[in-house]
Amino acid sequence: MASAVKRKLVVCGGNGFLGTRICKAACQRGWDVTSISRSGEPSWSSVTASQTAPAWSSQVSWQKGDILSPSSYNSQLSNADAVVHSMGILLEADYKGVLQGKESPLRGLQRAFSSTKQGTQNPLDQKEGEDLTPQEHDGQLTYEIKNRDSAVSLAQEANKKDVKDFVYISAAAGAPVLPQRYITTKREAESTLASQFPRMRSIFIRPGMLYDSSRSITMAMAGMTAMGAMANSMAGGRLTPLMGAGGTKPLKADVVAEATIEALEDGKVSGVVEVPEIELLANTAWRKGML
Repeated sequence: MASAVKRKLVVCGGNGFLGTRICKAACQRGWDVTSISRSGEPSWSSVTASQTAPAWSSQVSWQKGDILSPSSYNSQLSNADAVVHSMGILLEADYKGVLQGKESPLRGLQRAFSSTKQGTQNPLDQKEGEDLTPQEHDGQLTYEIKNRDSAVSLAQEANKKDVKDFVYISAAAGAPVLPQRYITTKREAESTLASQFPRMRSIFIRPGMLYDSSRSITMAMAGMTAMGAMANSMAGGRLTPLMGAGGTKPLKADVVAEATIEALEDGKVSGVVEVPEIELLANTAWRKGML
């Protein structure tokens, strides 16, 4: 009896904190998984509690590619059933520079919290073989590039390859300590993906704070965020505009990964997937795993 053909999943940003867990969840569900990132296989100590590659990682094809250069990765999209965009930035370079003491607080924060910054050229107008080019004078990788333009460009390449499903890892909300552009660029990406690629089923996963015991700092931050989420819940959600993601329930990264794969396998899921639905999807995946 012939074995069933595996579905192919391509995870862009698959060697990151969440991306590796999406790859793991997909492998456990029987997908043929390819990861695309600039460095290929992860530095395991940066995404897990161990320096040793886990057993499941041998099932993943760890490919190198630059999200700004479609020609470096688009061959990997051939015959893919689904593509996940799991990359973005929480802090821009100039904001990091302030925190690391590499740039004056005034200059760095003025630039970081600027209401407008350039992305790349319009990715919808990209010519065949053309790279995305940062438009800021110093070539900075802005929210507009990492959160929005790279996702639109990837979706366009996936659409050319007749990929059926596209998952964009978005966010539940911004935060008072982050520039507003962090969340507006994610919402712009969602809107463009939904309107420009009707042939693909688009799924927008919107988690809040992600945590895992392998990253102790995320555990501490999740504890504070959980208290904020409780206070927001007691206020009937009225604190959300003020608190942003700080008022949203934090989720374990594995939960979001499991929910992502379950959403792909559930043909009824499309559009925005908020925190409560993420938890429901992860619970469904857990129950299936127990059978």
